[in-house]
Amino acid sequence: MPITLLWAVDVYGRVYSLSTAGQRWERADDLLLELKRVTAGKGRCWGIGCDHHVYLNMMPSETSIRYREETYENQRWNPVDNFTDTLLPTDRWPWSDVTGMTPQPLHSFELPSRSWEWEGDWYVDQSCGEPNPTGGWEYAVDFPANFSPDKKWNSCVRRRRWIRYRRYTAQGSWAKIPLDYPRKPPLPLCDISCGGWEMSDQSGRYPYLWGVSQQGEVWFREGIHPRVPEGSGWEEVEVPKEVAQLSAGPGDLLWALLWDGNLLVRTGSISLPPGTSWVEVESPGKEVEALHVAVGVSVVWVVTKDYKVWFRRGVNSHNPRGSGWISIGGEMMVVDVGLNEQVWAVGEDRGLYFRMGVTQSEPSGSGWIPVSAQWGNSKEVVPPSLVSDRDKTSTAQPPITKVPQEEVTEPSPAPILPTPEAAGHDVPWMNVDLEGAEAARCAQAAGPSTGALGTLGTSQGVGEEDAPVWTWISGGGCDVDASSQISWLSPSDVPTRINHASFRVVTSSRCPGQSVWVRKGALRWWRDWKPQRWVDVAVALEQSSESDGRKDSIFFVYYTQYDEKKYLHVFIHEVTALVPVVMDCHYAFAVYTTQRTKQRWPLVLAAQTEKDMNDWLCLLTDCCLECRGITGPSSRQALWATTSKGDVMVHEPSFSLEAAAHTLACDLMFWRQVPGHLRCVESNSLGLVWGIGWDGAAWVYTPRKKPFFPAVILTFPSRTDVRSVHVYENQRWNPMTGYADKGLPTDRPMWSDESGLKECSKGNTHPPSPQWSWVSEWAVDANVPGGTDKEGWQYAADFPTTFHGHKTMKDFVRRRRWTRKCKITLRGPWQQVPPIRLSDISLMPCLAQSRMEQVPVWALSDKGDVLCRLGASPQNPAGSSWLHVGTDQPFKSISIGGANQVWAIAKDGAVFYRGSVSPQSPAGECWYHIPSPPRQSLRQLSVGRTSVFAVDENSNLWIRQGLTPSYPQGSAWELISNNVTKVSVGPLDQVWIIAEGVPGFSAESPGAVCHRLGVGPMQPQGQSWDYGIGGGWEHVSVRGNSAEAPRAPLPPPVGPPPPPTQVNGTAVGV
Repeated sequence: MPITLLWAVDVYGRVYSLSTAGQRWERADDLLLELKRVTAGKGRCWGIGCDHHVYLNMMPSETSIRYREETYENQRWNPVDNFTDTLLPTDRWPWSDVTGMTPQPLHSFELPSRSWEWEGDWYVDQSCGEPNPTGGWEYAVDFPANFSPDKKWNSCVRRRRWIRYRRYTAQGSWAKIPLDYPRKPPLPLCDISCGGWEMSDQSGRYPYLWGVSQQGEVWFREGIHPRVPEGSGWEEVEVPKEVAQLSAGPGDLLWALLWDGNLLVRTGSISLPPGTSWVEVESPGKEVEALHVAVGVSVVWVVTKDYKVWFRRGVNSHNPRGSGWISIGGEMMVVDVGLNEQVWAVGEDRGLYFRMGVTQSEPSGSGWIPVSAQWGNSKEVVPPSLVSDRDKTSTAQPPITKVPQEEVTEPSPAPILPTPEAAGHDVPWMNVDLEGAEAARCAQAAGPSTGALGTLGTSQGVGEEDAPVWTWISGGGCDVDASSQISWLSPSDVPTRINHASFRVVTSSRCPGQSVWVRKGALRWWRDWKPQRWVDVAVALEQSSESDGRKDSIFFVYYTQYDEKKYLHVFIHEVTALVPVVMDCHYAFAVYTTQRTKQRWPLVLAAQTEKDMNDWLCLLTDCCLECRGITGPSSRQALWATTSKGDVMVHEPSFSLEAAAHTLACDLMFWRQVPGHLRCVESNSLGLVWGIGWDGAAWVYTPRKKPFFPAVILTFPSRTDVRSVHVYENQRWNPMTGYADKGLPTDRPMWSDESGLKECSKGNTHPPSPQWSWVSEWAVDANVPGGTDKEGWQYAADFPTTFHGHKTMKDFVRRRRWTRKCKITLRGPWQQVPPIRLSDISLMPCLAQSRMEQVPVWALSDKGDVLCRLGASPQNPAGSSWLHVGTDQPFKSISIGGANQVWAIAKDGAVFYRGSVSPQSPAGECWYHIPSPPRQSLRQLSVGRTSVFAVDENSNLWIRQGLTPSYPQGSAWELISNNVTKVSVGPLDQVWIIAEGVPGFSAESPGAVCHRLGVGPMQPQGQSWDYGIGGGWEHVSVRGNSAEAPRAPLPPPVGPPPPPTQVNGTAVGV
């Protein structure tokens, strides 16, 4: 069998080849070459570069590629000069082709590209006539006539042929195909396909090349010949619709993929390579469009947009349409049919695969195996990366021996979650989940787990920073078949880098005194690896109870990939948060662990109904609380937070959270959900907790001693919250039509979000989650910062700049905001405080040992008025009435700190300090203006015991320097950090923020909880950030946490006591 090559391209455009006689991928010698895709044929491979040019790589051979250029010298006899190149006006050109119609002087011949070189100079072809002093002339009576080497008395014209050879020098390397001149080439191309060398009515046996332009046009490459491998030009082929991709087989088949997801088949005379007509074929999936098509001699393979693979039966040269579709196992992105009808593919995991068992009797094959070749100079192989292979660690736990299946009991008080009917059938692996749990427990008992998500093996391949991540494959030039013995296609010796456990049954001995119960169901899982999508999975929660009362729980997610059953698992004691999330209008929630928080990759699951999601959340939360020994409502020291979705989260702090040494890491914090829906929550250490809804309603937390079980939640009164959803209409001015929705190519979408980075129209914008429902229609919103004109428009010079509400001569763009209200109804332990709508609120932080009859509460109304709540106390957290505090302008942020320090920010960004606030004068006396940081406008601040932090409009964090009891206004602002949206300063001057994002994880949704480390009396600005849970967190409040770590007693003094200190002649300290 001859040595042939398999070609592939990675996501960076690097091209690799793999020899059937080798074991290692070889990268192209040209390190600057970047291709988007390749198509291979016998002895050659074509590619499309990232520069939109077409490239060709001809395989080296013993015979060089030579092309003969020829031209004819023509002369006519006259009585004066004998034979001369002075011809009659009706004659052919003095130098022409063989027909005489095209002028071809010697100097007009040029090399077609840099891939050619001349072998010598021009010389006369002596084979046309006998050698004589005149050299190679042929004679005739006139043009055109039959020429002969014999000169006769009536020979009035003669000619001779000049020859020059050029040689192709680019064999074995990638050469750019020159642009066609003077014809305009079909650039840029988005797809090419090579085929046709086994066409039934073709004698040349050389390949054809087809191309698709970005405009959806189909082109055919003319003039490809063994002596002209590059071809000569492009010919356009008419198509009824715009084409996205096509595939040409070695024989007569040519299929094309349309932009609408359907398929076209080329029909007509096979003696004409371009064919004569097209016939449309529907996509295999009724509701899923086709994504990719590949054809062979008599087979057609298609991948749909859900990455399912389909095989077309009944296809041949006489019936190119075939008769029907057959679903094939596996999830692939790209397929390619090579020689001998063998099938290659790029999987969803960006690995390369080969279809086993493809024969003439079984053209669809029997299964997929990975292409496991070596990479670079290493002897490691490059297997398919089926899942994320990030390093994972987890805390070791004593093993729990499990009872056999017949001893599993299910206590009646715990609710059983039914399997949704949409699953359609019983999951076949449900009888092995406990055995899988035993394997996971044994792996954990052996030491720190190497895969917190179900790893049974740790075979590690090449690092992802070195190994290629594939995006394209072409096997058109790889000569293998089902019986080939290729080292990198051995299914029995395939290495693995899979970090999820395969299913296996593990037997265990019987253990008296132990009980195990399991809850099973069906959910959808947002798959961990790219390309991500929703996958139907089976789930099971197993809890084992020992005779000594210890309990351990494991949550399993069972899935199937490439016909192999796998699972991932999460130990409940490692769960740090269960957070409802908004994803594609699903009832979804995210499961966080310490490792998944560090990796910014939570386990995201979705239920079919809101009830199913709440049942699973309650069940998992109950197991987490029981595992951690948390009972009852939140404590007075708790940290409170809200997500951008509106869910309320709480964390019970320990002394180590704010310890100077060995501080508890943020990713180890356990957050639990409190029923309710709020925009922000503020608290203090006396047990007062206030919240503000998205509609501005004020709420007070009314805890109950019982945990929030579903039955308990139903006893809470029903509450509603209303929020507004915004989209922006953008327009640009042009001299012909004025302001219009036709922008520049670099402009934002004409309907977008506020940032302009995401396209959002009124039609495709939905409520924040399925729990919300619309309560109004879309309307222009005139209440926009910066003001609007009468029609709601804001103007600016360009996108993005500061918008204003009046048009000037330099304003070339404008926008207006459309708003629509939606409502959510739920139950929670919250009591509304009517009637004023609030925009911000602050409770004075105090130490745990403090005793106060009334707790100062300051707030801002939705109109910017400053309010002070009277009568608020631990016994009456809602207080009695509001006291209006006079201001000369509306405010947007307010905070009260230790010793009744009240700071506020006006809507124009100015900072104010309220003087003379005390228990006797709760509203204070007057406002003092504080200069803002240079060239910055502040938007939010928080005041601690002795420190003031603020965030500006550019997301910078500032600290106020020079604060003293005698001068509480401070002296200057110092910049601390950027990337901050909210800040909260606690009674111990601890600093927590909501960060815009975590460095290195740009794909995560904005909003991460962060802790400032190194904060102390001598360094109030702190030293560094500790990033915790993230991905859509809106607000955090640490103002209730006054739990200080106990201080160690001072050692007794050594030596004689020091002499007493004297002040003004009086001994002190005696």
